[in-house]
Amino acid sequence: MPFSIIQTDRAPAPVGPYNQAIVATGSLVFVSGQIPLDPVTGAIVSGDNIAGQTRQVMTNLQAVLEAAGVSFAQVVKTTIYLADLNDFGTVNEIYGDYFAPGQAPARACVEVSRLPKDVKIEIDCIAVIRLST
Repeated sequence: MPFSIIQTDRAPAPVGPYNQAIVATGSLVFVSGQIPLDPVTGAIVSGDNIAGQTRQVMTNLQAVLEAAGVSFAQVVKTTIYLADLNDFGTVNEIYGDYFAPGQAPARACVEVSRLPKDVKIEIDCIAVIRLST
């Protein structure tokens, strides 16, 4: 299957054997899970503050999507991983700001026992490259 690797310095570099995103078959963008790391320093942003961490994750996702030539408007699926499901309301409110009303993608949200670097949130997504009409 033909694919292209997406890499941008506007989002944190991978911390393991994976890429920030892959464009598959020329029309699907699979974005790896993003955590709240500052892309320049590699430091966790906002300490234990879920609102600040969520905003940084969405900023990192946006940077990778833009590097692939797409935007949140083309995201069709996300998965949110939370260290504490009690943070869902805060995350949901911030997450919703990134999608036009009525245009939010399909989504799953799960609580996990631990995330990389002990952050509170990780989000991955799939976007579709819109072909010209």
